[in-house]
Amino acid sequence: MELDGAAAGRLVLERERTCAEFASIAGCDLAVAQCYLAENDWELERAINSFFEPGVEIPPKAETSTNLTNSVKPENMPTTLSDTCIDLTDDTPVVKEQTSAAANPPTLEKEDESHITLLTWNVDGIDQSNLGERARGVCSYLALYSPDVIFLQEVIPPYYEYLKKRAVSYTIITGNEDGYFTAIMLKKSRVKLISHEIVPFPSTVMMRNLLVANVNICGHNICLMTSHLESTKEYSKERMKQLRIVLKKIQEVPPSTTVIFGGDTNLRDKEVEQIGGLPDNTLDIWEFLGKPERCRYTWDTKINNNLRLPYASRLRFDRIFYRTAVDGSQVVPQSLDLIGTEKLDCGRFPSDHWGLFCDFDVIL
Repeated sequence: MELDGAAAGRLVLERERTCAEFASIAGCDLAVAQCYLAENDWELERAINSFFEPGVEIPPKAETSTNLTNSVKPENMPTTLSDTCIDLTDDTPVVKEQTSAAANPPTLEKEDESHITLLTWNVDGIDQSNLGERARGVCSYLALYSPDVIFLQEVIPPYYEYLKKRAVSYTIITGNEDGYFTAIMLKKSRVKLISHEIVPFPSTVMMRNLLVANVNICGHNICLMTSHLESTKEYSKERMKQLRIVLKKIQEVPPSTTVIFGGDTNLRDKEVEQIGGLPDNTLDIWEFLGKPERCRYTWDTKINNNLRLPYASRLRFDRIFYRTAVDGSQVVPQSLDLIGTEKLDCGRFPSDHWGLFCDFDVIL
């Protein structure tokens, strides 16, 4: 049936409104919205379901690993995640509700060189339960906060491939290619990668190392480091060995360069005390900012039930260390917040860890 001019015009307007509504819900651009709607006869609900539920291929009867050792094997991990491509610099919120202290993240213009933002998060990629939805949840937070620098831990190969397709506005470097590993993501419009290296932990039994990236952000040289230190109480000695390697590497960076380390340290406060504390020129940002109570626990099984543990454990595993440059402009921590504290539609959190979002002022 042919439409007259007026009817055709109304149809175009209706489809434009549907595209805009789809893009708002999905956090994608209009071209992606139009593609999904056209494939689903312009039925909004069906198209949205197609967008968000492409399926995650997981081998049958895959077991969730909570003991993070070298027993984690690629063949026990999912093979693919959603291929949907979304530019994570898009300002459209994808996470619909926020009730945490970080409900209103700062909105920074790209030309604003007075701030640098950083997120560190153990995304628990080795837990295969609801992995697809949890990965999309993580990406929603990345899109919402749009950090300049992202540190991730417990990334697995399909998670990495998924991030490469969705995080097209970021350069991604990884600490490994197999098993599970760390990653550093750098916003292309703000951060220039100069060099990077992987520092091994010689006696690790859990495939752990230190990932280092030397970058320039808005004219400031910064050395970025992330790691996932050895897990569980039984490996306390190994964890402290690894911490000493991290702190030694921080001290080796030229004093004219700011150093920021962040990651899942698995540290207990007494372990830091046992190695003599942090060097005088290196600060724990949570302590520097006055130990804000809202960020005291980053692994909190009293609230986060992803692991379904029969006991409550509240620890500050995830930490950010900072060493300022001796000369020139200063990069100074201003605020710290938890993210990932809202449950997804599947009834689980994006990870068993909360993420840490830090805002730095650049003082000339």
